[in-house]
Amino acid sequence: MGAKRTPAPLKRAELAKRSGCNIETIRYYEKIGMLPDPPRTASGYRLYDDSHLARLRFILRARELGFPIAEIRGLLGLVDGGTQTCAQVKARTQRHLADVRTRIADLRRIECVLARTAEQCSGNEVPECPVLEALSS
Repeated sequence: MGAKRTPAPLKRAELAKRSGCNIETIRYYEKIGMLPDPPRTASGYRLYDDSHLARLRFILRARELGFPIAEIRGLLGLVDGGTQTCAQVKARTQRHLADVRTRIADLRRIECVLARTAEQCSGNEVPECPVLEALSS
């Protein structure tokens, strides 16, 4: 049996392609310290490894779930420090879930108001518009 092969390092464009993340977003995550600076070649190219890809995928998935940057940074801090407990992560997740539920309730209220207002609008070519009146009041 042969020795285990180390995957070839990735340049930023390849990291972007493999993660599905925009290059500018990768730069941003590096700039704010969420993605550690990778080593560079003599010519200055950044070389990312699988740990960068895994971390970037973690960040992207957390963003998809609506976690704000500060909360993702906190989760990464727990992981980086090796001090995370399931209880800590659950508490953070439950706080985020409560925020999401509040936003959903707000959106449902907005939906109801918009639907009622739109129903009152004739849609005709007249100057009176219940939608504009509702927005003005």
